[in-house]
Amino acid sequence: MESHTPTKATIVSSEQSQTLAPHRKERLGRLPKSVQWLMMISVSLVFSVLLHHWQVPASLLVGPMVIGILMATNGATISAPAPLYLGAQSVLGVMIGGSMTVGILASFASDWPLILGVTGITLLASSFLGWILCIKQVLPGTAGIWGSSPGAASAMVIMAETFGADARLVAFMQYVRVVIVVGVASSVANFWVDPDVANAMTPYDWFPAFDPAGFAVTLGLAGVCCFVGQKSRLPSGPLLVPIIVTMALHLGGVLDVVLPEWFLGLTYAVIGWVIGLKFTPPILRYAAHALPKVLLSIFVLIGFCAGISGLLVIFLDVDPLTAYLATSPGGLDSVAIIAASTNVDLSFILVLQATRFFMVLALGPSLARLIARRTAHLTG
Repeated sequence: MESHTPTKATIVSSEQSQTLAPHRKERLGRLPKSVQWLMMISVSLVFSVLLHHWQVPASLLVGPMVIGILMATNGATISAPAPLYLGAQSVLGVMIGGSMTVGILASFASDWPLILGVTGITLLASSFLGWILCIKQVLPGTAGIWGSSPGAASAMVIMAETFGADARLVAFMQYVRVVIVVGVASSVANFWVDPDVANAMTPYDWFPAFDPAGFAVTLGLAGVCCFVGQKSRLPSGPLLVPIIVTMALHLGGVLDVVLPEWFLGLTYAVIGWVIGLKFTPPILRYAAHALPKVLLSIFVLIGFCAGISGLLVIFLDVDPLTAYLATSPGGLDSVAIIAASTNVDLSFILVLQATRFFMVLALGPSLARLIARRTAHLTG
């Protein structure tokens, strides 16, 4: 019996056949674009609030992305303007750069051989899993490599698109991993300590008082960095330039980043909509077909990182929960929320997570291209 595993060519062919058959357009496409936008924004708001209430990680991005997928696969004809997407990338970069502190740098300076060793091993393990997904063509092209990168989910999706990978499938893999990893980490923390870890995931104060002048300066910096990043030849310049510039200014005491939660929520929503609206029925079927193998790779990575945490406990006398959260392949922000509610070494956790984040940003593109070249004869 012949295998019916879809390929990238199959996806492209299916998408082309859809464009050649306009009579199959779904009812959403017949609505005015203003009505489509109103529908997507309102439903995304309700769904994101529900996800946040249910303590789903990255709910403000995942919610709009899911609604965008539903809209796109049912014939919606809207798309986010390019300047809006580039601006959202820059705001994300400013937020990442502003999250770095002197305390994290001090912790890194005192334990850098250990930190680089642990993060390097984790990055190699995730790259190996990406290589397996690549040669087995679980996902087309280099999507499996980018999707396997531990941490920096939003940044990896943006950078993957820059380097020619299918950002839709990378986003699918990254955010499935984020949800699973954070769920497992929360369960482990809840089992290990007496207090309820769920208290760490209580809703934010969405509209706190903030410094308008500081907010204006932050937005101005994001705008300038976005322009410079777009004009530069750096890959993912609108994301990377704000990270580098903001980190330097923040650590130098020149800038305090002011980004209210409601504004960050809008930023995440824009990125989620851009990703979601690019999905098509064929790409969604492909993602569903690949899900079992993607889940297997995620749980293998979680198990590998748990093994590294065991070595930290045995040889370096790090307490088990600190070691597990420090090596967990989830997002820096989500792990920090869990760690903040427990009796752990928060500085050690943050420095390991932050170092891995920047190693992924720095080495991810090179590793992806290297693996793609090495496997070209196997996947062609």
